[in-house]
Amino acid sequence: MVAPPPAPSVYRTRSYVMRRRVLTGLAGVALLLIGYGIGRWQDSPAPATAATPPRSVPASAPAPPSVAPTTTPPPKPTVYPTLQAESAAALTGIQTQDTNDEGGGKNVGWIATGDVMRFDNVDFGPVPATRLLVRVAAGTDDGGRMEVHLDDPAQAAVGVLNVTSTGDWQTWRTDEVTLKSPLTGAHTVFFTFTGNNDSEFVNVNWLQFEH
Repeated sequence: MVAPPPAPSVYRTRSYVMRRRVLTGLAGVALLLIGYGIGRWQDSPAPATAATPPRSVPASAPAPPSVAPTTTPPPKPTVYPTLQAESAAALTGIQTQDTNDEGGGKNVGWIATGDVMRFDNVDFGPVPATRLLVRVAAGTDDGGRMEVHLDDPAQAAVGVLNVTSTGDWQTWRTDEVTLKSPLTGAHTVFFTFTGNNDSEFVNVNWLQFEH
């Protein structure tokens, strides 16, 4: 006797359960595969990114070269020529004579109150002259003074020499005059004489300005 076939509802139920089991198994496998794929993706090295080229920094402008301060060299002192008394531009009341002083030549003499020697265009330069050397001889104790004036004999004296005896009219001595005002530039120089009385009191051979 043949058994009757199972009721359709029972067959469908078993078949449904089998499909569910298969689908569940496939879903589990799929999840495993997805998890494996995610793990491999996380472990794989990140793609190399293009290196950013270094940014060029403009070089700073070079410092300007240091310039040493310019200094003006000091002016050079003028070398003053010796003023020979007999070569003055003008001699007032004064005469020349042969001299016995070293170097020979002539000197001026017979100098008394009111006599004058004048030298034109005496250039003292930019460095001041501060003193004057005078070669004198005096054969008397009367004495007197020689004054130095610039540009006008009426101007105040810038230097004074008090003359004393040297022992004879041809016994020579170099006296020094300290100038009251340092002299620069070009000037006409006057030498005026004033004796302590009306007699002649000095001879002069040469004059020399110095710094």
